[in-house]
Amino acid sequence: QVQLVESGGGSVQAGGSLRLSCAASENTYRSNLMGWFRQAPGKQREGVAAIRASTGSTDYADSVKGRFTISRDRDSAKNTVYLQMNSLNPEDTAMYYCAAGRSLSWMTPSQRLSDLTYEYWGQGTQVTVSS
Repeated sequence: QVQLVESGGGSVQAGGSLRLSCAASENTYRSNLMGWFRQAPGKQREGVAAIRASTGSTDYADSVKGRFTISRDRDSAKNTVYLQMNSLNPEDTAMYYCAAGRSLSWMTPSQRLSDLTYEYWGQGTQVTVSS
């Protein structure tokens, strides 16, 4: 059964940091694209960061560039993707989701950050940033 499990969310003050983890089942990790998304109350789901499994190449939303870093565990047996979030601000408050999909050679960064590209989703982990 395909499964993605997020962890690491919590509450933090503005300026603080959190690291999210996404543990993927073996079948999910064979997808060649992993992404992090977030959704705040009353807002659309937003692609935050994506990483291509084969190359490690990354894409980021403009709102998080320079503050967030997506990475993957090079040990394929661990099947884990991370999102390091620094300099957090209240606008980063949202439910954060891990997702797995397939990247094709012709895709643009916007497409790799689109939820339409992803097939498998985790249950989410809440991040709350207070001012």
